[in-house]
Amino acid sequence: MITEDIRDLGSHLDRDLSFAEIGAAARKAAQTIALAPTEQKNEALMAAAGALRDQRDRVLTANRSDVKGAEANGAAAAYIDRLTLTADRIEAIAQSLEAIATLPDPVGDVIAEWTRPNGLRISRVRTPLGVVGIIYESRPNVTSDAGALCLKAGNASVLRCGSDSFATCDAILSALRTGYRAADIPLAATNLMPTTDRAAVGAMLAGLEGTVDVIVPRG
Repeated sequence: MITEDIRDLGSHLDRDLSFAEIGAAARKAAQTIALAPTEQKNEALMAAAGALRDQRDRVLTANRSDVKGAEANGAAAAYIDRLTLTADRIEAIAQSLEAIATLPDPVGDVIAEWTRPNGLRISRVRTPLGVVGIIYESRPNVTSDAGALCLKAGNASVLRCGSDSFATCDAILSALRTGYRAADIPLAATNLMPTTDRAAVGAMLAGLEGTVDVIVPRG
């Protein structure tokens, strides 16, 4: 069963949910986010940046575990570099969150309008997509960038990171959700598939039982 208030979901509680329940929670969150005012979304992103800085040591500890595992698996040096976080790289991620907060809100933007011969005025307006699924590999910063960009555009997201970066991405998600909680944004606005099993990819490509509106494979 999905908790009645999805804002009570924490990153570790997601491990107890089925793929379909994660999709359903994201769908419910998307309905709230689509109507969220710009100020609230920006507040969440700024708070998430602050939380990431506050939780830096936790993220670095998780990242060291991921890097150690990747090295044990014989990953190439370039791959290890993409996976590795430092204090400076975490600061860059936080600054990216703040930069996204300063972007114009695309929701409601009128991109074209015209008048028909009968006097009918028609406008083309940007609206949220709903739930965006994003599949990516070793760069853990994609977790924050993808989640933040989706939130700014009024969408919920379901993320599937690479197995080598799972612990790091989960720690970053926790920081994001700390910011969401501060701004009263549903925590299920950004979700991480709770397993490194490739079955998660298949479930996302199948649409998580009709809850995912678009899939973005990155990389």
